Order: sequence, then structure tokens, then C-alpha cells
Amino acid sequence: MIEVVYNDCLGKKVRVKCNTNDDTIGDLKKLIAAQTGIHWNKIELKKCYMIFKDHMSLWDYEIHDGMNLELYYQ
Repeated sequence: MIEVVYNDCLGKKVRVKCNTNDDTIGDLKKLIAAQTGIHWNKIELKKCYMIFKDHMSLWDYEIHDGMNLELYYQ
């Protein structure tokens, strides 16, 4: 289990616990949606102008424990 921190442009921080090998970005968006109340299709995750695709796993993007990512709303 790893914990990933997401910051949005409004100053809100969201901490999500997930599995590196099993979870995809789409699964991660659903976990974030459960905490924030925003529909998961409206969430966009970025890191340095790279938009993460829903079907890719966390392992593919080398997301590790304690990593900070950017959270945007579409």
C-alpha cells in the first residue's frame, strides 16, 4: 500500500491509499471522487504537464509512496 497526495488549484489536499501494481489511474480517480464528492469523470490528474490516462497502472507511471500530484477539474 502506498499513499499519494493530490493538490488542487483551490488549496485542497487529498490523501489516497492504493496499490501500486493492481490499481489504475481510473481506480485512483474513483477513490479521489469518493473523498471529494466530485464525479470521477470530471477529475484530471497531472504531473508537470503530463496528463495521466485512465487505463494505465500506477506502476507504468512510476507513482510511488508519498508522491505529490496535481488534481484538476474539467
